[in-house]
Amino acid sequence: MTDNMELKEKTPHTILNEIIEAAKECGQVMLQADRENFGIKDKAGKANFVTKYDCKIQKMLEKKLSEILPEAEFLGEEEDCQINRNAEYIFVVDPIDGTTNFIKDYHMSCVSIGLIRNGKRYMGVVHNPYLNETFYAISGEGAYMNGNAIHVSKDDLANSIVLFGSSPYNTELAKASFELAYEYFQKCLDIRRSGSAALDLCAIASGRAEIYFELILSPWDFAAGALIVEEAGGIVTTVEGEELPCLEKSSILARNK
Repeated sequence: MTDNMELKEKTPHTILNEIIEAAKECGQVMLQADRENFGIKDKAGKANFVTKYDCKIQKMLEKKLSEILPEAEFLGEEEDCQINRNAEYIFVVDPIDGTTNFIKDYHMSCVSIGLIRNGKRYMGVVHNPYLNETFYAISGEGAYMNGNAIHVSKDDLANSIVLFGSSPYNTELAKASFELAYEYFQKCLDIRRSGSAALDLCAIASGRAEIYFELILSPWDFAAGALIVEEAGGIVTTVEGEELPCLEKSSILARNK
């Protein structure tokens, strides 16, 4: 039997389960990290770091995901990947979303794996090893956390928690970010900032919060989480209300309604 025949016989759920297992294995690397030897390096932008564990996990994922879906392209945060953007399948991966939190042992970091198919979000997996919570979705099949269906909340703005990202790598957006947060603060129950876009999106999907916005994100920040929100019944667009791209930087607004 050829590899292509084997690939065609894999069901979407088989592929999803294999992606989930890969994410969990990477989560164990995060939990077992040697905190005295992170190998921290600066990248461009304020508080923009990479550790040796970001790189290690990305290499693990590149290997494991290529075994799961050999024909897929791979776009990851920690490598300048040249990919075929017209490929049928593209993995979009953040090995550690919330690296600053990871460095500070803040326990709001995760592994985020999105799969694009024919230019559309197709699968998403977000694993938080600290809470042992795994969020996942397949397009058209709903959203789940640890085997249980999740849904956005029905609360109106006055009873909502609003999450936001301050776009720390783009300090020119700080003033506008906090002004928008203040506008929401005057109308909502309260606001929060976690430092992990993927986990914020999963909070919207699971009804823990109602609105999340950030004025600029990279595609690996939202590739998985945006699909999970949509499959949980939420709405995800740019802040301007336009369609959220799959492979480009963008602002983001995720909400329960």
